[in-house]
Amino acid sequence: MNRLLVGGLLLAASALAAPAVAQTAKPTVVLVHGAFADSSSWNGVIAVLERDGYPVVAAPNPLRGVRADADVVSDLVKSIKGPVVLVGHSYGGSVISEAAEGASNVRALVYVAAFAPDAGETALGLTGKFPGSTLAPTLAPPVRLTSGGNDLYILQARFHDQFAADLPFAEARLMAAGQRPVAEAALGEASTAPAWKHIPSWFVYGDKDRNIPPVALKFMADRAQSRGTLVVKGASHVVMVSNAVAVAGLIEKAAAAAR
Repeated sequence: MNRLLVGGLLLAASALAAPAVAQTAKPTVVLVHGAFADSSSWNGVIAVLERDGYPVVAAPNPLRGVRADADVVSDLVKSIKGPVVLVGHSYGGSVISEAAEGASNVRALVYVAAFAPDAGETALGLTGKFPGSTLAPTLAPPVRLTSGGNDLYILQARFHDQFAADLPFAEARLMAAGQRPVAEAALGEASTAPAWKHIPSWFVYGDKDRNIPPVALKFMADRAQSRGTLVVKGASHVVMVSNAVAVAGLIEKAAAAAR
């Protein structure tokens, strides 16, 4: 057979196969940490997702304000080619709800012990909507910022019991020392764009969460008509650290639906 003809047939076959490959490619998972944590809190989840062939990015979250933080995440998401599963922990849930607006490639949202606020709601307001949070008494004295406002930390001596009670004390101690502060104003900033109203959402949280009351997390999951809600027995607020396999599994279910 003529070499040119063979080459043409190969090119044609490649062109026909390309759409099939594109349709079966796995979406990119973008992970957004919350207050008093950092991107290393996703390490266990990342290991599972990458083992299973998912591209993963742990997004920076400045923890300065819902809208400003959402802009940072949104810019990153818009730079990614192909579908995205956007995952938020704790305050990061407020951020992904805003960041998903206008990002046409976000196909699913996953809330990990996270806020899913409606327009006009705040993290503080949702925390206090139901009884059960013990966060306030464990906060350190606010750090005054020269730019104005306060940064909030959890007292290191209280961090294990409050934030990560289902982790070994030594691990929680390291997390306490490396915690990222959240601007006090961020927790009181109202959300404007509840993306969960039009993007399929999944929820996972622990029934021993002391930061956000489990009843509040259930309320938000039910309100968002969650496609799948996983309640992990005995899990703390950092369910993605203590139960990385379970959390990664739920993210993969969301990703499969997104494809």
